[in-house]
Amino acid sequence: MTDAHETPESSASARDRFADALISAGPAALHQRRLARFGRLVGSWDVTARRLDERSGEWVEDAFSWHVAFILDGRAVQDVSVRRSPAGPVTIGTAIRVYDADIGLWRVSYMEPARGEYCNLLATGHRKDGIRQDGTRNDGKAIRWNFSLITESSYTWESFVSDDDGKTWWLAEHNEGTRTA
Repeated sequence: MTDAHETPESSASARDRFADALISAGPAALHQRRLARFGRLVGSWDVTARRLDERSGEWVEDAFSWHVAFILDGRAVQDVSVRRSPAGPVTIGTAIRVYDADIGLWRVSYMEPARGEYCNLLATGHRKDGIRQDGTRNDGKAIRWNFSLITESSYTWESFVSDDDGKTWWLAEHNEGTRTA
């Protein structure tokens, strides 16, 4: 929706200014090594996904595009997931990941409005090639999101949920990404 005083040209210009202010060409010089943890995922990816429908117990297949960029003068990384549909692209959700030097961890906020999913997690390196993100989902259950097998051209991401405060975990989603750009 445009303001009564906005023309399509000024609206496009405002979007361009917003994108220019948000998106960064690369990581900030400070904490560059830490920023590389998620920075290596910057680019575009085709993702195949399997998600467990908790109501039915059935696995649901999906495919979407995942776009990742440095933001906020290179001090953070944001991603957006987009599904293709006959009516055009549909944005699924977004995550913003900011390195917090005071605690030495990444703060992760994920939003998926259509499903009503909002999560906050803390992330750190995991094993040789991965990233582990721990937090809580809307219903208070503990979640763990792991990136693994990260290379220049692919990654694996899995979402685990705990019904017993982290004593045991069950797989809720498995994604495999292939870099397209």
